[in-house]
Order: sequence, then structure tokens, then C-alpha cells
Amino acid sequence: MANEYWKHFKSGTDIRGIAMEGVEGQHIDLIDEVISRLGTSFILWLSEKTGKKSTELTVSVGRDSRLSGPRIAAALIGALKASGARVLNCGLSSTPAMFMTTIDLNCDGAVQITASHHPWNRNGLKFFVSSGGLESSDISAILDLAQAGTECTAEGGTVEEIDYMETYSAHLRKMISDGVGGNLEGFHVVVDAGNGAGGFYVERVLKPLGADTSGSQFLEPDGSFPNHVPNPENEEAMNSVCEAVKNSGADLGIIFDTDVDRAGCVDQHGREINRNRLIALASVIALEGNEGGTIVTDSITSTGLKTFIEQELGGVHCRFKRGYKNVINEAIRLNNEGINAPLAIETSGHAALRENYFLDDGAYLATKILIKAALLRKEGKSIDSLIEKLAEPLESTELRFAITEPDFKTRGQEILSSLESYAVKEGWILANDSREGVRATIGKGWFLLRMSVHDPVMPMNIESDEPGGCEAIARKLLEFLETQKGIDIAPLKKYLA
Repeated sequence: MANEYWKHFKSGTDIRGIAMEGVEGQHIDLIDEVISRLGTSFILWLSEKTGKKSTELTVSVGRDSRLSGPRIAAALIGALKASGARVLNCGLSSTPAMFMTTIDLNCDGAVQITASHHPWNRNGLKFFVSSGGLESSDISAILDLAQAGTECTAEGGTVEEIDYMETYSAHLRKMISDGVGGNLEGFHVVVDAGNGAGGFYVERVLKPLGADTSGSQFLEPDGSFPNHVPNPENEEAMNSVCEAVKNSGADLGIIFDTDVDRAGCVDQHGREINRNRLIALASVIALEGNEGGTIVTDSITSTGLKTFIEQELGGVHCRFKRGYKNVINEAIRLNNEGINAPLAIETSGHAALRENYFLDDGAYLATKILIKAALLRKEGKSIDSLIEKLAEPLESTELRFAITEPDFKTRGQEILSSLESYAVKEGWILANDSREGVRATIGKGWFLLRMSVHDPVMPMNIESDEPGGCEAIARKLLEFLETQKGIDIAPLKKYLA
């Protein structure tokens, strides 16, 4: 088992670390030696998984726009080549495109250098094989090999420069052309790439199809992210693209995160389509031809969304756990059991369609939405008409409480167990479809308290359909949480103050 040093690089199913100096108190730990050992370990793991010698393996490498990307790529590619593997250097790429190299180019494995929406000084590695992203247990195995320092050297390793993003873009262009029955002339799309890797969508997908992309912003890759955080969940970022759509009079706005595995949208009025609204829109699209299908989401989705999916769309809503990999794996499991589940989508925007290998691909989802918007425009309709019956909460908030005891998992579960008993005693209505934490209805609202996927934190979500409802629910929860040790409820007291 990896020791604390190697274990700290693990972030769920990714490797994450500090890659640049410049933030007080944060010093580089993702050094070249660490990257090289992780690259070698991936080859060893891949060799065992495929039954191939290292000299028979082909591995692709891409990166997002982060400033540390070229350094990390050099160290990683050097280690892969030294193992005797054939390396395809894809340069600036999206994360979904790197997975697709395992399909289109028959790569045995792929690595994307990215830290998603995290700060500019951080970076990491995301690994793929043809069946999808690696599982948490796979990352642990790779870290074990890295800690052991197991070597793998062989002659004959090669490195080829390849522009796979053009092949990937061609897929999307064909999707659009087939979907709308031609080009996009007369259709106006604003894209905000946040200076991440998503600028290709304008230059390689939309412009060749004749779309008007005026008003698009922050398309140039710049890993210092000088304009706003490239994250559709970030309020500043979403407000920025909403203003750009309104100012340009566009038919649709699209915003990507740094590595383009997530996207958010904006309707022609400049209103965001994100979180529950994005899930609702993606569900409309996914259930076409999949009548009665199951939509798998994470646990914090709203009551109104469940009603929309089940009563308006005739589908089934499966609330699962937080964590995009958890949601995707649950959808795959359901399909393997013969249950029609065409979409797995997390509130953060990670959306994976069965038709696209259950790959969470922001550009693919954006393309599906764009096609629908272009077709509706020809009928004199707009994309927001598809979700106009979605009931949205009047109020909502999210608070996060640190668990202060060393064995945070045990303490967190104890708190949840006590809360469930307390909720029953208080007469709150426990949700019958909750698969993590404690979710209960109080009056015209609900709360969910759960454990964080990775951290010693307990997030709490509250929604209400009446004025002051969130505060009223929070006060009831305060009465309980004040009796619990090992949890810092200062954020709740601050919210109520």
C-alpha cells in the first residue's frame, strides 16, 4: 500500500499535485521524478492488464493549457519512451479527445495532463484505456508501483507528434452536419473557453461550418487563466458568458472548463443552463428514442428535476452518489442489467451519454445541445422552450463542514446515523431514493447532509420553495448539529447570522 507521500497524489480516479510555485504555503510536489515514476508505473500496470510487453504498447499523451503542462509532458513522455513504448504526443488537447485515441488510434492507454478547474499552480494526470477512465483501485495500484520504484527500460521507444484534435473535431463537425442537415450559416454561437483547451471548438468545429462566432471570448490557451476560472460552476465565469451572449445577440452560449470534459450553456436571453437546468435539457435529448429510460444523476439534484424527468418526460430518475465516476459506473451497471439508462450526469456538469462510450465529454454534450438549438431555431423556437416546465427552487444553498477528528470517515458516519434517528423523531420525511447521506423533506423544502467523496468534509445542501425556507431548515439542523462533536459548524452559524 502506498505510503502517505505517494497516497497524497491520489484524488479519486486522478493524480493531482502542486506543479508550480507562486502560491504562498504551496510548494511543488509534482516534480519531474514523480512524473517519471508515475509514467513508468502506468506502463507496468498497462503491460500487466493487456498482456503485452512494454515495447508492444502505444500510449498517447495530451495536456490542457496549464503553464506546467510542457514540463510535465516532457518528463512523462521521456519515461514512456524509455520503457520502449510507442508514444503519440498530441500536444494541446481536451481530456475526452485523449480517451478517443484509444478508440480511433487503437492506443493501449492514454494520459491527459490536467487538473480540471483547479488553480493555475496545480496539475495532474488522468489515465484512460479503451473501456474508459481508470478506477480508484487502479490509481492505487499505479501509486504502489511508483513508491516501489519498479523500473521498466527497453530499447526502441519512439515519439510521434500527432494532431489528433483535428480528427476529434471532424467527428463533431460531422455530427452537426448530419444533425442539422447542412451547415450552421445564420446560427450565432458564443463560446467561452476560459483560456483553457476549448478554443478549438470555435476554430475547428464552428467556423468551418459557417457559424457566426462573434462575441466568443478567452479562446487563446493561457494557463495563468487571466480572465476567469475556466469552470461552468463558477459564478463569475457563468456571468461573463451570459453577458457575452446578451451583448452579441447570440442564439446560444457555450462555456467549457479547462480540459473540456464539462460544459454549461446559455440561452438566447442570456440565462444560464447549468446544474439542474442542464440535467433537464440533457435528459430531454437523451430520452429521445429512449422512452421510459433512466437518467442517473448525483444525489443533490432538486425535487423539481425529478418531477420533470418522471412526469414531463416519462423517464425514470435515479439519484445516486456524488462523484462523476460513481454516476457513470451506476449507469453502466444498470445497462448491464438490462435497464435502459442512456445518460449519466452530475450536477457539476459531467455528462456521459451511452451513445458516446459513457465518456464525460463537454464538447459532445454541447454539440448535441447546439444541434437541437439550431433545429428549433428553424421552427421559430428556442432551446429554453424544452425545459420551460422545469420547476426550480425558490431558494437554495450549500454549506461545507470540516470534520475535525482524525478518523473522519467513522465520525462522519456516526453523525449521519444520529441525524437519521433524529429526523425520524422530529417527523421529517426521509427520502426513499437517497443513496448517500441523509436526505429529508421539511415543509416545502429538503436538505441533504453527506460525506464528501474524498475529503474530511460534510457538505450540506438545502432547497426550499418558500421565502425564508432555507433559513428555517438550517435552524432546525443547527439544533441537531450543536449536539455533535468533531464537526465544525461555524459556516452554518455564519449563514444564519
